[in-house]
Amino acid sequence: MSNLKMKEAALIYLDRSGGLQKFIDDCKYYNDSKQSYAVYRFKILINPSDVVELDAELGNHILHQPLKAAEVFQSVCFIAVKTLSLIGQLQTETQINIVLKLTHLPPLPSYGLDLCEFPLDYTSQRFYMMQGIVIAMTTVTKYTQGARFLCSDEACPLSKGFQYIRVHVPGATESATIRNDFLCNLCASSLQEDRKFRVLGDKQIVEIIATKALHAFQGHSNNQPFRFQSVTIFLRVPSGISDNFRCLLSLTSSSCWKFTAILANIFASQITPPGTYNLLKLCLLMSLVQTTDRNKELEDCLDILILTSDTLLIDRLLNFSINLVPRGIRHLVSTEIFPTLSRNKYGTGAVSIQAGSALLAKGGICFIGDLASHKKDKLEQLQSVLESRNITVYIPGKKFGEDIDQQMTFPVQCSFWSFVDMDSSSRRNAQKINTLIGQMDCSLIPANLVEAFGLLINCNESSPCHPFLPTVQHTLKKAINPEGLLYAASRQFTTEDFEKLLAFAKNLNVEFSLEAERMTHGYYLASRRIRTDSICGSKLSASALKYLVFLSEAHARLNLRNKVLKEDVLIAALLFETSLTLKYDGKKTDTEPGATVFCVAPNAVFPFELYNEEYLEQRDLYLTQCQQQLEQFIATYGPGTTIFSSDE
Repeated sequence: MSNLKMKEAALIYLDRSGGLQKFIDDCKYYNDSKQSYAVYRFKILINPSDVVELDAELGNHILHQPLKAAEVFQSVCFIAVKTLSLIGQLQTETQINIVLKLTHLPPLPSYGLDLCEFPLDYTSQRFYMMQGIVIAMTTVTKYTQGARFLCSDEACPLSKGFQYIRVHVPGATESATIRNDFLCNLCASSLQEDRKFRVLGDKQIVEIIATKALHAFQGHSNNQPFRFQSVTIFLRVPSGISDNFRCLLSLTSSSCWKFTAILANIFASQITPPGTYNLLKLCLLMSLVQTTDRNKELEDCLDILILTSDTLLIDRLLNFSINLVPRGIRHLVSTEIFPTLSRNKYGTGAVSIQAGSALLAKGGICFIGDLASHKKDKLEQLQSVLESRNITVYIPGKKFGEDIDQQMTFPVQCSFWSFVDMDSSSRRNAQKINTLIGQMDCSLIPANLVEAFGLLINCNESSPCHPFLPTVQHTLKKAINPEGLLYAASRQFTTEDFEKLLAFAKNLNVEFSLEAERMTHGYYLASRRIRTDSICGSKLSASALKYLVFLSEAHARLNLRNKVLKEDVLIAALLFETSLTLKYDGKKTDTEPGATVFCVAPNAVFPFELYNEEYLEQRDLYLTQCQQQLEQFIATYGPGTTIFSSDE
């Protein structure tokens, strides 16, 4: 009866906390997957305080006997799978592997493991909190999470089915899960593993020492001999992304483009329906993972300027996006973007330098809203910062009671996002007719400021990334049910999942493969050549190569890869060409070289609406053709060709 009561409490907690819905969504992924599984792994987020308040016995099991508590949740989840027919392939309860993830532990001494306190409790298999300093770590390797074994005697009933399932438990070695001396309980024949059902996970081993051990290195040992002992910790599945994203990454591993396409397709489904604004959402995600202060010498950033007639939706989308990173700053018109001077309010006579939105957004995003809301002098200052990535504050001595003038320079390590309302009355009346598809008249924006932004994106009604009907339907549904999750993507990939994904991707160290590096430089030099004339010189700025590198790195990071491939360079080139078309190519004449050499359609990155896997395959084929055209373009106009002069 006690066990039954705990199962009821576990079900109630899962339902109240939203864990049951997440479990159902995870089951759907497993059920739709073409991969064979011996074990289905589910992570359940547990708040011990809430569980103890609901049922003290279950809460006590979670805190002090977590393995038995996991069995309770395992039984509940198995019943749910069978009752709701969630996973057709699941046959036995042992195939469900439950991992309890606690939000916190009680702030009591008995729940902390101090490496300097003796005696230590080596027998309790429960959760502890421990702090220390990592002194050594291994590379990430694989371990077996679960495996299926069958009796080798074909006449034995246990030579089929899922009666022999081996699941890794905390503290067990690999040999406890995988061995060749297991025997059948029915006929005593040897068991053989069905390898196609083996489930692997990542593990990493770290050695840590107590923080107090540092005193020995700070001269507190009085020259006496000393020793300290490290503790070995096994980290299982060290990846910082959710199970749903990890599963999606595995399913799309055969393509270098599918994962990021799906990310863009489902991103911000709370704001705009899946499949809309894919180009913009991809660029926003790339900017979010690329922008950081990890490199003190180079400014890793991707600035984005958006042309739109739907400023309300774009404003909501960008505001939603900046809240996914720790340093996403929404600049208010009543404040300053860059540092300003004021007298110290404490009467000391010193100058007070107010940081401004840009410096507060260090390592993140500074969303400055509509460019039209800023005065001309502020826009000129913005252009200067975009070009130099630093801001200099001049302090006049006489004004602040000093004998000499001073100046201070601050690095600006953030990406700037902004938009231009192309549907305002002044712009609409002044809009010039442009017959080239995908181009807009940007003459109302200072040309040098447009050039300073790395990416210019057209989200106007005439552009392919502005589908009208789905957005209207989404708005009407949201008006009826403001808090509702309208799409399956919103439930399967939560805002928290995206936050973890972005945080993990931002910290990846990426490097260029040799062929990616050659393609980047080849495209830049070839593109620079066809956009150069004897009068005006080159239309490509010196920062163009830098942005190509940043775009390539960002796409690789968003794919959770450590190496930039030529497929990443292709996406970078297509985005760059699309941006250049908006900036310059609308002013081309037929006599300019390269007017039709490497033409990129406005919807080149997303040529099809992504409804299912078939459309993803068509997109891959299209991008493969684009890559061949890019390679041909480089071969014709790039370095080493006859048309390329030695000076160029």
